[in-house]
Amino acid sequence: MLPLMGTSAVYWSLVTDSVTSLLSASNHAKLRRTRSCVIRRVAVAVAFGQASKMPTPLLRVLVGCVLTLAAGNTAMAAQRGISRSSVYRQVSILAELGRKLFFDPRLSSSGQLSCASCHDPAHAYGPPTARSVEAGGKDMRRVGLRAVPSLRYSQVTPHFTEHFFDSDDEPNAGVDNGPTGGLTWDGRADRGRDQARLPLLSSSEMANDSPAVIVAHVKKSSYASLLRDAFGTAIFDNTQKAFAGVLQALEAFEQQHTEFYPYSSRYDAYLAGKAALTAQEARGLTAFNDPAKGNCAHCHPSALGADGTPPQFTDYGFAALGVPRNMDIPANTDPAFYDLGLCGPLRTDLRGHPEYCGMFKTPTLRNVASRHSFFHNGVFHTLKEVFGFYAERDTNAEKWYRRNQDGTVRKFDDLPARYHANVNIEPPFDRHAGDEPVLSAQDIDDIIAFLQTLNDGYLDGKRQPKVSPSGRWPALREAGGRF
Repeated sequence: MLPLMGTSAVYWSLVTDSVTSLLSASNHAKLRRTRSCVIRRVAVAVAFGQASKMPTPLLRVLVGCVLTLAAGNTAMAAQRGISRSSVYRQVSILAELGRKLFFDPRLSSSGQLSCASCHDPAHAYGPPTARSVEAGGKDMRRVGLRAVPSLRYSQVTPHFTEHFFDSDDEPNAGVDNGPTGGLTWDGRADRGRDQARLPLLSSSEMANDSPAVIVAHVKKSSYASLLRDAFGTAIFDNTQKAFAGVLQALEAFEQQHTEFYPYSSRYDAYLAGKAALTAQEARGLTAFNDPAKGNCAHCHPSALGADGTPPQFTDYGFAALGVPRNMDIPANTDPAFYDLGLCGPLRTDLRGHPEYCGMFKTPTLRNVASRHSFFHNGVFHTLKEVFGFYAERDTNAEKWYRRNQDGTVRKFDDLPARYHANVNIEPPFDRHAGDEPVLSAQDIDDIIAFLQTLNDGYLDGKRQPKVSPSGRWPALREAGGRF
């Protein structure tokens, strides 16, 4: 890991908003116009927290950028009458408060559901069960629409934009990549604090009636003093500000790199020259990358960036894959109901864009082998099923879709026919009925073996920084530098 990232949680917190700003949709065009690709890469490197292969000049720029951004933010804090030491203290308090909030089931109306109930640290902050959709609500019997995503490796997801362009020096510069970014399956939340708000108030999740209910609980909790320490003794006098503080604390906790983006998998060690892949894993990586085979890297890039940043295994884009309808989701028993992703029902601002209907965000594949539910609706429960679907969706559709009363296959049964043209037909989805599947059984086994190398934990204990029980980041001497 880049030593600077272990130096202080404070500097990371200070640059978070600036990095987010640099990565926001509105600034991508600006960065391209000014040809300031270096700054964008610096922002990405700061957020990724790894620059072991970055050139020395770029490292100098990185350090300068971090210090400049931090200085700028502390200067703004000073203008507001907040000292540098107060900023340091507030960041530390927020991280500790965020951890306590994250694990507190009393933040739910049922008193049984915490953030960690669905985003379990033991499962890479993803779901601990094989349920397609986790249950919640006031009686813990409400089931929503979508599978629980992992919270890991989302720190530098760009803000949502309908038109995403790569920087000028990248191969696809000038190409409109279409809808990209955002933190949810439909990209409707851009920041951690915005995302945290959704489950707290969702009727099928933590089901609080209002922010005031949440604030009232925090005020009575054993950690109420932390919110006062962070925002002042009168913070509970203003419900709106207190709730904003709660969301900010959750966001601060989810920025801790040792827990939420550790880059501690065996594949990371392999990229750093510290581990090897087995013959099967190497074959799997080849098939994963091969445009004529899995073509997985098209949406899930697997290579180091040109500047040494580690791969995120997502391009943050959206695609309609035509996955089968999951009849275990109660809403799907209504034949007139469809979860259309970008164009509704949970996202409402893009309902007038039929070309987006059926599109969902491409998730990272880091830690995917630790999951037991896949795709936005959790319809599959093993990776073998997932890759079987990829290989045979178009060659043997009868294996994956329900049949109509006349016996014909109801292909793309979770998408109205008028939107079928939106479904992805790039490899491996370029086959036709009767063709041989593009992936053999051996290919699938090999790719799954490779994906298992993406699980975090391999580098744990090998000079990987640890988070203390309080939730504070380790100091530089504890981090031990990069692996």
